[in-house]
Amino acid sequence: MKNLAPSITRQRLVVEGFFNIKMDKAKIRQFFNEIAKELDLRIYGNPTIHATGKTGKAINQGFDAFVPLIDSGIALYVWGNAKFFSTVIYTCKRFDNKKAIRFIKKFFKTQKVAYERF
Repeated sequence: MKNLAPSITRQRLVVEGFFNIKMDKAKIRQFFNEIAKELDLRIYGNPTIHATGKTGKAINQGFDAFVPLIDSGIALYVWGNAKFFSTVIYTCKRFDNKKAIRFIKKFFKTQKVAYERF
């Protein structure tokens, strides 16, 4: 991707994988709080967490969630029936990608993830 604004610090990390934990709203709040602490990012508002309920296809049911950071935000998407997650960390502050990936693997109790950083 071409950097159109080199004077603005931006870092993005997308991580996807299959989780081996019980997923609910409390666990999502825990994830946001712990990853922010791990990466020294500051949360400034309550997370927004939507349970998708019984709308749409069964494979897509789960959660859509976002927490605002002083330095941008973290989104988490959960496919409950497939036990699959996708998270996006988007910040205007540098963070350690390897540390983030290690934390995510440990939190979701998975050994295999796919990720892209940019």
